[in-house]
Amino acid sequence: MLIQLILATMMSLITVVIHLTGLAFLVRTLRSHHRLVRPVKKAPVAVLLISTATIFAIHTVEIWIYALLYLLLGALGTFEAALYFSTVTYSSVGYGDVLLSHEWRIFGAIEGATGILMMGWSTAFLVSMLGQLKLLTHDWLTPGAGPGATSTRNVRDG
Repeated sequence: MLIQLILATMMSLITVVIHLTGLAFLVRTLRSHHRLVRPVKKAPVAVLLISTATIFAIHTVEIWIYALLYLLLGALGTFEAALYFSTVTYSSVGYGDVLLSHEWRIFGAIEGATGILMMGWSTAFLVSMLGQLKLLTHDWLTPGAGPGATSTRNVRDG
């Protein structure tokens, strides 16, 4: 059990570092003034799509590293089984059709907890980005505003 806890702690830390590095790279890229980035920054939806794709890539790397470790530990027999188990565990789907042996089940459970945290972090990042891009500032989100309603902006302006 001690080996599982040590490996799970190391993998959780590695996962956090990968996630932090990936998000930092994304932010740095989006803040860049490079000629390839400038046109994308003018289209908030493109920024959101690129950010979402990058976050999917970050999660994919994290899941694959867990899968490789399961394979190296001999916890699962094939890479396909290891990748499948890692994906459903990390994402907390947990179908239960592929299980780890008693020897590695705590390690798998900690992957699930780590995945929940990473998914939450990614969600918070995207919600923050939505706020910064002002994609959620529509009249239909304002209480009392809607089809046929007069917004306070229209009343003040005219």
